[in-house]
Amino acid sequence: MSEISAQELEDFTRRYHELLVSQQTLLLSTASVGGVPDISYAPFVRGHAGLLYIFVSEMAVHTVNLLNNPQASILFIRPESECRNLFARERAVISCSVKEILRDDDIFIDRLQALQDKFGDVVNMLRSLSDFHLFALRPECGRFVIGFGRAFTVNVNDSTLRHI
Repeated sequence: MSEISAQELEDFTRRYHELLVSQQTLLLSTASVGGVPDISYAPFVRGHAGLLYIFVSEMAVHTVNLLNNPQASILFIRPESECRNLFARERAVISCSVKEILRDDDIFIDRLQALQDKFGDVVNMLRSLSDFHLFALRPECGRFVIGFGRAFTVNVNDSTLRHI
């Protein structure tokens, strides 16, 4: 693909932001300490400084993986029904460091309330279960792919794109 114009870059940046804000769940890729991969999903809320928060059960493999190997990749992908070419679905993949937020941490109550505001009373019920853990996912680097020849690195600090 030839060099892209400033207007095209602005349009692609807008599309990147629209994709992220259109999602209520994220696809979550984790690995065990031994490197065994797992993929799942989780509802999330956004926080300050680009952090994403998930509240997940230790009965799920991804939670055990996050407790033992605090790294993850997350995927936001355009629904199949909105794509012209399924080989080139619009998607953002973001690598994250992960930190557990303990129940006695001040931000725990705030983020659980944000989850409840977004997803309803089910969060209040989940809060009472001791096997659920709150995690903060801190984006470290990312890639946004719009189609063939249209891939960008994402500056996670300011959400700007750079054509690859």
